[in-house]
Amino acid sequence: MTDVLALTDSLVVGVDFGTLSGRAVVVRVRDGAELGSAVFEYPHAVVEETLPSTGRTLPPDWALQVPSDYVDVLRHAVPNALKAANAKPEDVIGIGTDFTACTMIPVTADGTPLCELDEFRAEPHAYVKLWKHHSAQGQADRITDLARNRGEKWLPRYGGLISSEWEFAKGLQILEEAPAVYAAMWRFVEAADWIVWQLTGNYVRNACTAGYKGIHQDGAYPSPDYLRELNPAFESFVVDKLAHPLGQLGDAAGTLSAQAAEWTGLPQGIAVAVGNVDAHVTAPAAQAVEPGQMVAIMGTSTCHVMNGAELREVPGMCGVVEGGIVPGLWGYEAGQSGVGDIFGWFTHHGVPPEYHETARERGISVHELLTELAARQRVGEHGLLALDWHSGNRSVLVDHELSGLIVGQTLATRAEDTYRALLEATAFGTRMIIDTFIDAGVPVTEFVVAGGLIRNPLLMQIYADVLDMPLSVIGSANGPALGSAIHAAVAAGAYPDIRAAAAAMGSVERDVYLPIPTNVSGYEELFTDYLTLHDHFGRGANEVMRRLKRRRRKAKEQQ
Repeated sequence: MTDVLALTDSLVVGVDFGTLSGRAVVVRVRDGAELGSAVFEYPHAVVEETLPSTGRTLPPDWALQVPSDYVDVLRHAVPNALKAANAKPEDVIGIGTDFTACTMIPVTADGTPLCELDEFRAEPHAYVKLWKHHSAQGQADRITDLARNRGEKWLPRYGGLISSEWEFAKGLQILEEAPAVYAAMWRFVEAADWIVWQLTGNYVRNACTAGYKGIHQDGAYPSPDYLRELNPAFESFVVDKLAHPLGQLGDAAGTLSAQAAEWTGLPQGIAVAVGNVDAHVTAPAAQAVEPGQMVAIMGTSTCHVMNGAELREVPGMCGVVEGGIVPGLWGYEAGQSGVGDIFGWFTHHGVPPEYHETARERGISVHELLTELAARQRVGEHGLLALDWHSGNRSVLVDHELSGLIVGQTLATRAEDTYRALLEATAFGTRMIIDTFIDAGVPVTEFVVAGGLIRNPLLMQIYADVLDMPLSVIGSANGPALGSAIHAAVAAGAYPDIRAAAAAMGSVERDVYLPIPTNVSGYEELFTDYLTLHDHFGRGANEVMRRLKRRRRKAKEQQ
């Protein structure tokens, strides 16, 4: 390890590529102090309605991005963070990055995204498929059904279900809907690895996304026989489009290239850490690297990650990977596809104008106004119960054909009532995940919250009450970026491993929100009713949500 005295002024940079923006943070290596940060919002945001190059209308459940937006984060956020920190570039010894996942880019052999080629600018399948691109549900269902019928040993590692968000479903969709794109694609690359490629000139596939999103277990991907049975043309998907040497978490993928040094203002030749996922990289930032410490990264969606000492099969989990978070432990992942997205949708489309006017007059956001009004209510006072499936269900049902539901509305229902019911619904969804882990023999001993939604104290208290657990809160407002900086410090040799770096550079406040006993009992009753709705609509008793989705797609196609 580098001499501690030499770390006094050493810095690292962490860059978090989120759903709508990228954030860079300059961090001091010896103690994790965050000296400056900057945000760059993606100019194209999320492409869900029309393709920017042509104006072509996209089908339902599509979510694309433009890869040049990611490079612009390096050009703008990193230099601005250095300036905000008043940092000397020569003091920076490494840079680390994290990304949403599973976010996939079809590229040529030199890393050029196919959407940047003239022949594919008008082809939606040539663009980045964002994590919440859910239109490959049909392919995901076939992948799961065939694996179950064949008894594939890797299927239980993913809770028995493969998600439409992941690599194989998205790759199969491209093959079947845009074969020319599939043929031109040299590799189907996780954005987490593509951005590291842009920084170093080296393509290194990270072990985290390979395991959780790419069905890489026990050193192997699904077999050619299995893939051929899905589709004869898909037989060589792994060999031709996916397989690549894996980089381990905390290792260096290479060094900063001259071009990337010009973009970022950082010294050429500094260490660049192997890529990682925004959720998984946050665990070290929250000092939650031991078994039983579940971290919920709460933003537009929520990802739940935790380490376990033993391998267990948890129904509906997103995956379990050996060393998937830190070496030596089994890393578990689950999640909810919509959380902050649901709250944002409601404020944009379900709140009357007078609420917006009141918020403007008071100089607060609509979220803050609704939170203030909802906080005055007792548990159950609004008379509503919601299912948090507006963006489908990631865990434990793994079904993106499901949709949101609100029960109990009357003519007396007000916006703050619905808002609170939606907050509660996401807490019930997390309760489902935790209960499923515990029932499968994976204890959850601590619940640590990170992400932008920690700013809402009502939401945090609701979670403490619904879960009947104290909530610890990450000590950083930039959890993923800090986590990436921690990995950069390890890649640069400043610490021997992720655990040591997390102990020195991470931060957490324990037991910030405590359960209120009267609220716990009230929510226990509501959760029983949530379970009834959850199983009725989510486990096959009533297929109305799927039928509605099919009718919607058919109507859109006829436009």
